[in-house]
Amino acid sequence: MTRTIVASATREIIIGFDQPFCVIGERINPTGRKKLAAEMIVGNFETVIKDALEQAACGATMLDVNAGVTSVNPNETEPGLLVQTLEIVQGLVDLPLSIDSSVTAAIEAALKVAKGRPLVNSVTGEEEKLEAILPLVKKYNVPVVAISNDETGISMDPDVRFAVAKKIVQRCADFGIPAHDVVVDPLVMPIGALGDAGRQVFALLRRLREELKVNTTCGLSNISFGLPHRHGINAAFIPMVIGAGMTSAIMNPVRPQEMEAVRGANVLNGTDENCTNWIRTYKDYKPAEGGQAVAAPVAVNAPGEGAGNGGRRRGGREARMGRG
Repeated sequence: MTRTIVASATREIIIGFDQPFCVIGERINPTGRKKLAAEMIVGNFETVIKDALEQAACGATMLDVNAGVTSVNPNETEPGLLVQTLEIVQGLVDLPLSIDSSVTAAIEAALKVAKGRPLVNSVTGEEEKLEAILPLVKKYNVPVVAISNDETGISMDPDVRFAVAKKIVQRCADFGIPAHDVVVDPLVMPIGALGDAGRQVFALLRRLREELKVNTTCGLSNISFGLPHRHGINAAFIPMVIGAGMTSAIMNPVRPQEMEAVRGANVLNGTDENCTNWIRTYKDYKPAEGGQAVAAPVAVNAPGEGAGNGGRRRGGREARMGRG
């Protein structure tokens, strides 16, 4: 069974087909968030701190950390800022982190200070990227997100995206990186622009699971980009991609509707044993007057909440379209 291990200094998480769905909190990312970008540029991390604590409290399994505040000289500005952001976040929460950058120097700088076993987000099928990122992945013995596009861009043909994913997995093997440390992003297209985007990704996920036997992730809110009431679409999408074999997603854990979908899918998929996490989270749930739901009380990552191995402890070590 394919298992990808990620860890903070004190908590180990397993991403896998037989594990609860891994929710990678997306909020610590200035892409499309002008206020957050402006704060980070001047060294104000109030929103970063708020987002880290809130996502952890709402049940995130991991947190994605991105410091791409500007497209101007990112090789100079991003490494130091990413390190600073990463150190702040890992000092606040005990969740494993995803180091999110398209700047090789920033990824390497962050890996030097990261505690536990972070996820590197990401590498593409472009040969230049493979040659730059994979030696770092091997050197620091960390898993990596493999995005299914290459020098030709993002193909609308799911067979081409599968071929790119297969190429990346094979190139990882050339560097001594096992397939269980490759988490493939098959690239979710906006359903409003491409009517069969849902069916495409479901079919791709089944192939990735059955043929390449790799774990998978995506920028979940891409599916609803451009549509009204995006969280309704996202919430419907979650159990369908889980049923097709997806094992993690970069998403907003602060949205109760979407987290309910994750937790419900875990129950129905058999990865929430005895419905323990569902009962713990919703035992005091009551509908409000007028049929409006009352949000369940939140608790900071109780043991087993979102953790593939019951939250056991151990010691040790590109901007996406349409983030919601």
